[in-house]
Amino acid sequence: MPPVNPAKPHPEAAGVLIVGAGPAGLMAAIAAAERGRRAVVLEQLQRPGAKLLASGGGRCNLANTLPPAEFMVRFGRQGRFMQPALAAMDAAGLRRFLEALGVATHAPDGFHVYPVSDSAVTVQSALWRRARELGAEVRLGVRVAGLWMEAGRLRGLETAGGRVGARQVIVATGGRGYPALGGGAAGYDLARQAGHTVVEPTPALVPLVVRETWVRSCAGASLSCARVRIVAAGEPRAGVAGEVLFTHTGISGPVILDLSGDVAVLLRKQESVPLLMDLAPGTTPAHWRRRLEEWRASDPRKTVVGLLDRHLPRSLASAVAALAGIGPMVRPTRLTVRSRDLVTKLLTAIPLTVTGTEGWDRAMVTRGGVSLKEVDPRTLASRRAAGLSFAGEVLDLDGPSGGFNLQWAFSSGRLAGRCI
Repeated sequence: MPPVNPAKPHPEAAGVLIVGAGPAGLMAAIAAAERGRRAVVLEQLQRPGAKLLASGGGRCNLANTLPPAEFMVRFGRQGRFMQPALAAMDAAGLRRFLEALGVATHAPDGFHVYPVSDSAVTVQSALWRRARELGAEVRLGVRVAGLWMEAGRLRGLETAGGRVGARQVIVATGGRGYPALGGGAAGYDLARQAGHTVVEPTPALVPLVVRETWVRSCAGASLSCARVRIVAAGEPRAGVAGEVLFTHTGISGPVILDLSGDVAVLLRKQESVPLLMDLAPGTTPAHWRRRLEEWRASDPRKTVVGLLDRHLPRSLASAVAALAGIGPMVRPTRLTVRSRDLVTKLLTAIPLTVTGTEGWDRAMVTRGGVSLKEVDPRTLASRRAAGLSFAGEVLDLDGPSGGFNLQWAFSSGRLAGRCI
């Protein structure tokens, strides 16, 4: 990696200062430099793109194959805000951009887009290399302390090493998740200094902690397809279906991560959030009653747990049976009507009580951030302070797992840098 210059203790002119060397910040620097602007990126860590390197377990699920209209829907009611950014660089545009930098991409399952190398390092290195080729400067280990304002006008940034002057500043600091990888509140502090409203940040795409102790016995077990719904007014009864993983403290997996932001918001208002999990979507209690009757005739010598084991992980089958009052050696011919009805209910709607999340240390994304009402979607410029712009996760916009949030980071960084 090329040598990096530390922040200097005296004002220094730059065309645009970018706070944060993640995907949004590096893309903003590239876009600004392509327009002939002198871009200087200030990053608090000693390496750029630390979160990017950890994304997708290091594989870097950087986008997906949804068309822009469907992509925006997955971000909820505020999704239309990103339309200009996706027009500047959608998934197809991102893949062409990376291809030109020597990073081939593919979608092995037809949906999730990864670098062919299956390594985030190739993406991070390509962005770093392109930024340097264009003359952008990346300064590592620089802590930004605040905006440099004089007479109500933005003059640049205050850093631990002194002031750095610029007429334009792009805040691309990301959210609060994974503090060890640079997550924090610095971007929100800068926004507030400029008069922006910050919607309270909440952990999202984060594992959930549940009250039920039986879950611990299932740690490590997973269901390739379960349906989970939040039991609360205004929440869809259909829930979300997909993979669920049981942990030592609760539940995780793609479905749980996608619900976690909504759950975390509810936890700000109440002590716990009830969930219902269908362990085998597409079945009903009546289906399972018929199955139990069939087992009485076809497998009278098998245990109920052993028969459930055909459909569920062994530990989960044992837990469901125990919750229904069915011992490990009980056979279907010995089931009472009450235990039969209870086990069929648990298989289709087992209750879980969420009492918390695993917090910022495990949160992949932040729910909340700089209010979108105070940012121009056409340019991502502040409506509160001339010369200030935002890109990426620092804004109050987050999507589900599956390449949505990284695509937003790249697209918003591209737009913010181009519009300087």
